[in-house]
Amino acid sequence: MFNFNFNLLIGLSGVASDETMLARRWARRFEVPMILLAIWILVEWYLRGRGIYSDLFDQITDWGVWLFFVFETVLLTSMVENKLRYLRSNWMSLLIIGAGVPLLWGGGAYAVALRSLRLLLILPLLLNATAIVRKVLARNYLGSVLMVALAFTLLSGLLIAGIDPSIGNVWDGIWWAWVTVATVGYGDTVPHSVAGKVFGAVVILFGVGFFSLLTASFSAYFVSRGEVEIEEEEEREIGQLKDIERRIDNMEKTLQRIEVRLNEDRNKM
Repeated sequence: MFNFNFNLLIGLSGVASDETMLARRWARRFEVPMILLAIWILVEWYLRGRGIYSDLFDQITDWGVWLFFVFETVLLTSMVENKLRYLRSNWMSLLIIGAGVPLLWGGGAYAVALRSLRLLLILPLLLNATAIVRKVLARNYLGSVLMVALAFTLLSGLLIAGIDPSIGNVWDGIWWAWVTVATVGYGDTVPHSVAGKVFGAVVILFGVGFFSLLTASFSAYFVSRGEVEIEEEEEREIGQLKDIERRIDNMEKTLQRIEVRLNEDRNKM
């Protein structure tokens, strides 16, 4: 409930659960592109902060993000029944579309302020991450869980490299994120800025929670394996019992035929 209210507050709540099946299906199809877009926004934010790529590449990114939101908003609005509710609960998309029009043709401080709005896409992604991890863990997809942790580590390393000046490059940031998520904390690379320390606290909490959930997932995995083995053994025993019953039935039928023939022979005599 908290996730839904917070997503509604920032205007990125998506399609409601009581909407049409078609709208919910297309909303799920947009989940992966939205995650990739959010990852690219982090990468772009880091590259722009380091002054690595050109203005032309920056303009292409602006067009790509803007067109994605236009396509998603127009398509989903046309599919939902309560269009006004959808637009109200996804007002951030409308803001990015409306305010992004002059961004496509201009720059300066206005462009910097509007590009900062893109970072809000990361918030619902992080809020929904816990639900995704719980769902994955419940199904014992250990490989997927490790992939989630790896993606979080890489993104955290990229983000801390852009936030904290004491982190020299992305590789140092990834190393810091790795030892922090693993709750090892060598101390060779540490953030010094306030923002870096706050973000580090978030990463530490994720690391503790991740290993707790991973332990529970391993336990559930081995328990489920034991249950499967027990079920297979029960099925084998049931199969053996059915085979014994079938043989007994055949023996009874054979005895009945023998008894009938003996009676016939006695009558003939």
